[in-house]
Amino acid sequence: MTTGRVLVNVEIAAPLTEKLAAKAKHLPVALGQVALGPVINRAQIDRIHGIVKDTVAAGAKLEAGGTFDGPFYRPTVLERGEAGHGAFDEEVFGPVAAITPFATDDEAVALANNSEYGLSAGVFSADLGRAIAIGNRLNAGLLHINDQTVADEPHIPFGGVGASGNGTRIGGRANWEAFTHWQWMTIKEKPGAYPF
Repeated sequence: MTTGRVLVNVEIAAPLTEKLAAKAKHLPVALGQVALGPVINRAQIDRIHGIVKDTVAAGAKLEAGGTFDGPFYRPTVLERGEAGHGAFDEEVFGPVAAITPFATDDEAVALANNSEYGLSAGVFSADLGRAIAIGNRLNAGLLHINDQTVADEPHIPFGGVGASGNGTRIGGRANWEAFTHWQWMTIKEKPGAYPF
């Protein structure tokens, strides 16, 4: 559920990118009480790094990170991650944020829905009605208004749309159907006397 694609109004894209990159440059990456621990294995490090390199080669600007030491990948911020760029099109499963500016709400919705994935989305706005209207147009299984995308609760259905999910079948009452199967059982204290 981590946020990988960050769509930002063009009016605030530059200062937000600057602040996010500054924060990323100072996040501790190591074992123990840190912001980011190790990536699962070397194959995933190589995958993350390949996506970052391909995205930069396609025209995005590396604002922070883009390097690794052993299993530790530095928090990475890419400016102008666009459709057709690896970090925009793929689920990275690593500490990579691709900043993509938009000019209108319609453009933001089109960008957000330009994906085969749709697990979680967040919409931030001082105008709550506008945020809800945008959120209602997004193809996502989990929607957060003015909240981060990394949130779930065990009693709420969980899942995404497209290649990200199972149609929100897991969680809450839906667990009954997802993790069990129906079985008919009859019980008598003693066997009946059936004629042969």
